[in-house]
Amino acid sequence: MKIKLIVIGKNKEEYVKSGIDLYLNKLKHYIDFELKLIPDLKIRNSIDENQIKSEEAKQILKETNQNDFIILLDENGKELNSINFSINIQKKLNAGIKSLVFIIGGSYGFDPSLKSVAKELISLSKLTFNHQLVRLIFLEQLYRSFTIIKNEKYHHS
Repeated sequence: MKIKLIVIGKNKEEYVKSGIDLYLNKLKHYIDFELKLIPDLKIRNSIDENQIKSEEAKQILKETNQNDFIILLDENGKELNSINFSINIQKKLNAGIKSLVFIIGGSYGFDPSLKSVAKELISLSKLTFNHQLVRLIFLEQLYRSFTIIKNEKYHHS
């Protein structure tokens, strides 16, 4: 299985970049993983929120394929604890899914066109985090899920 995380905007903060690099390196031992950064829209001030979401969706969809299993990381999605998140990943591995794509949208959320192709919506928390921190939190949880699947000493129940 290959896992891809698609995000809008650059990693601007050094501490976030360092954390992301740490978990990208750790994930290499478990899975074929790709982080795809889509640039922020340059015309952001001249269009409204719905147009921004629509344009972001078009850019995101260019990075996906018809056979991808798409999961949106959305504040209104299903909340899972770390064990259940790892079980969810394991089920997809067992089902033979070849490409699992997680998407973190822009600051206005997701366009309906993305929600229509998504197979799942998952929330990382009821709290609101900035988009850079969400990337780091997600990567840590993905790493944690593989250590749980492999029964390694990282997660303590």
